[in-house]
Amino acid sequence: MGSDADRGADGDDRAGDRGAAGSDATSTDATAADPSPDATATPDPLPDADRDAADLLDALEAARTRHEDAEAAVAEHGADALREVSEAVREADRLLNSYEDSATGTGDFKAYVRFQGEFADVAEGFDDDRPGSDALERANEAVDGRRLSDSDFERAREALAPARELAARLDEREDAEAAVSEAERDVNRRIDALDDRIADLERLVDLGEADLDAPTDELREPIAAYNDAVRDALDDFRREASAREFLAFVAEAAETPFVDYDAPPSELREYLENAPTGAEPIPDLLDYVDYSASKLDHYVDDPGTFTARVRPHRTYLERLSAEPLTVAWPPPPAGTLRFQRRELVSLTAKFAPESVVARARALREVADHPEYRRLRRAAEAEAELSDAEVERVAAGEAAAELRAARARRAALRAALAGEDAAVPASGVDA
Repeated sequence: MGSDADRGADGDDRAGDRGAAGSDATSTDATAADPSPDATATPDPLPDADRDAADLLDALEAARTRHEDAEAAVAEHGADALREVSEAVREADRLLNSYEDSATGTGDFKAYVRFQGEFADVAEGFDDDRPGSDALERANEAVDGRRLSDSDFERAREALAPARELAARLDEREDAEAAVSEAERDVNRRIDALDDRIADLERLVDLGEADLDAPTDELREPIAAYNDAVRDALDDFRREASAREFLAFVAEAAETPFVDYDAPPSELREYLENAPTGAEPIPDLLDYVDYSASKLDHYVDDPGTFTARVRPHRTYLERLSAEPLTVAWPPPPAGTLRFQRRELVSLTAKFAPESVVARARALREVADHPEYRRLRRAAEAEAELSDAEVERVAAGEAAAELRAARARRAALRAALAGEDAAVPASGVDA
């Protein structure tokens, strides 16, 4: 049935989910009051972005330029050659740090000899035609004396500086790659924020162009009449029917796609199916939950089992209401309402008087209203837009902001694709 409803939704987006019994959300009554200022306030243009799009483009260009320079610096000698330089410098530094105390002054002669031999192996074992060989040679000359001091070790470290700079090219390339990734991530986050803002602005402009003088009561009144009637009928059913019968109805309704009940917990339903207490109405069961063990013993056969099976689901039972059986306001697309109406007719016939079922049937006339799309759009505008937003649309401000946001998004997307891009100047911050 869900796929048929999608095809019958007249190309409109399906209405938002209404809260099910067993959840905190509830559907909006067709007779609901005007939306609060908080619900219709203009959203923050870019809540997830701290910098202007132009700054992000500059940062991305700078990161890519840095990466190109780093790649060129590595390519000058080759990554393999630079890795050899890095390994040689690392080993030279290790020897300098390890032997500085023991091989200097009048210290350990064996350490002095061992240090000079190992350091010479590093320097002399490095090919003369490799980049950095001169630096290693000068460092070796700095520590090739009969007696070494701390200053000799410092001169060796200074002599290694050119080789360190060569080895650092690999690290710079890695850092530059990370900088590009970070810049691209920032741009993508900005695009995501712009996507959300553009969707909001498109919705605002679309609703702002609705006919606010349209006679929405032609839809509102029959929907409100049905909603009021089904609420009263379900209240009576909940108060008079056994918990066993009521939960069987809820379980059946929960399997329909347009009536959003949560199915009863299996352990609760199984208990009520078999226990004599299941013949009691739900309001009585909720009263029993608060009774002491001694008082409860007068009302149920097995107080312990009742408490263990019913009390954990108290909130679920308390929240069972008619809201999943109502029609939201503003109403859903006509195709959705037609399918919803079929389910409502079938379900209300199981517990409600014929007058309520007749009001459910009359929803077909609502969905078939020749001006349904226009009236629904006007109802959405009434519910969602504040007076200030209506004025923004009328003055062309929302459309201008939408154009600016789209231009910024296009520039950012082009930049990510490697195309020349610039954020157009605009007085509208998007």
